[in-house]
Amino acid sequence: MKKIFTLSALALLCFGFSGEKKAYQVFDSKGKAATYEDILNAAKGADIVMFGELHDNPIIHWLELELTKDLYDAKKDKLIQGAEMFEADDQLILNEYLAGKLSENTFKDEAKLWPNYGTDYKPLVDFAKDHKVPFIATNIPRRYANLVYKRGLGSLDSLDAEAKKFIAPLPIAYDSTVKCYADIFASAGGHGGQNLPKSQAVKDATMAYFMLQNWSPGKTFLHYNGSYHSDNHEGIVWYLLRSNPRLKIVVISSTTQDNIDTLDKDSEGKGDFIIAVPEDMTRTQQ
Repeated sequence: MKKIFTLSALALLCFGFSGEKKAYQVFDSKGKAATYEDILNAAKGADIVMFGELHDNPIIHWLELELTKDLYDAKKDKLIQGAEMFEADDQLILNEYLAGKLSENTFKDEAKLWPNYGTDYKPLVDFAKDHKVPFIATNIPRRYANLVYKRGLGSLDSLDAEAKKFIAPLPIAYDSTVKCYADIFASAGGHGGQNLPKSQAVKDATMAYFMLQNWSPGKTFLHYNGSYHSDNHEGIVWYLLRSNPRLKIVVISSTTQDNIDTLDKDSEGKGDFIIAVPEDMTRTQQ
């Protein structure tokens, strides 16, 4: 009887958890299995951490908050937060909310918040508020990105000086051969010419600009953005390194897969770390 129990116990150890559901799996750039601790350790030594997210993925949003908490424990007042989801002309409103000068309702009424702010970005902003961490609204106001899409980068020259304060200094450098912009052009079938990828580039350039305006040596800037803005060390990262090639940047990419036991080949190299989440994961509202 004892022998039967032992064999049954061994079988349970070997096979009993084979059906366990994993919410995510971390991989390194080459597709080798890694851990959250690997991400955290790399982030602690970085100047800039680009957390490339999937905007509607609850697991990725949870990991963003966890990394923020753990980086704060390590860096304290050397941590800066910032995000694509906040436009530069909302910085004053954001600062007033962080300083306790605005109620949450007033902040929500005044700022241009994304529909999923309450579930996905409010925890990050409130962490900054509670711990007095600077939070930078890095993105170009949408109306100016739309202007580029309609009329090209040259249209920004005609803006008032006050408007230009919310955009990276003109003229904006643009290289159509950078893969992320070439891919946008190709996926649109050439519709809109180069103005479509240029409207993406002006966002990337502006986010990079405001990140560098608020970063200084010894600090770590943790930036939350759509994964496509930093995948393959392009997009925002291209502009960051163009301004300061010595920056130590850690790129985190996010993806969904049917099976997360191994990383899909087309996701290898997208980041220093790639977080794979099951394709059927529940999505948040956008």
